[in-house]
Amino acid sequence: MNVRIRRFREEDRERLKEITREAFDGVSIDQNIERLFGVIAGMRWYERKWRDIDADCDANPEGVFVAEADGEVVGYITTRIDRQTRIGRIMNFAVSPRHQRKGIGSKLLERALEYLREEGMEFVRIETLEQNEVCKKFYPKLGFREVARQIHYIMPLRGD
Repeated sequence: MNVRIRRFREEDRERLKEITREAFDGVSIDQNIERLFGVIAGMRWYERKWRDIDADCDANPEGVFVAEADGEVVGYITTRIDRQTRIGRIMNFAVSPRHQRKGIGSKLLERALEYLREEGMEFVRIETLEQNEVCKKFYPKLGFREVARQIHYIMPLRGD
């Protein structure tokens, strides 16, 4: 399999959303909410997650990288930079489930880290959910250190 990491192009956007739906199934805050309360405002969990992908691609398109395997986009990583704090962020990161465990995620992450260094970042921050067993093991192997855990709560505002 020939894997190439390249910069995002606008025509990749819909494929990134497809990968998001596949890869974040079971490890998404929005999916957890939907499981508790059902579909909210007619928008499925993955549609809310797609809005994050749009925001990332719009805010910093030069910091979004895709992985192509034999010409097909199979993964992506999105970044944000903060020149004031010099702490970069990896906002979203996914590899299509059928292409996972082939080193593609590592290549994407390496490229994102290279970009963040080039942009003058001194640290990089990434988040994952407690229920994401793969990433809880993957990130520390690459040198990330856990600094905090966060609990997410939700409450309906209408008494249904």
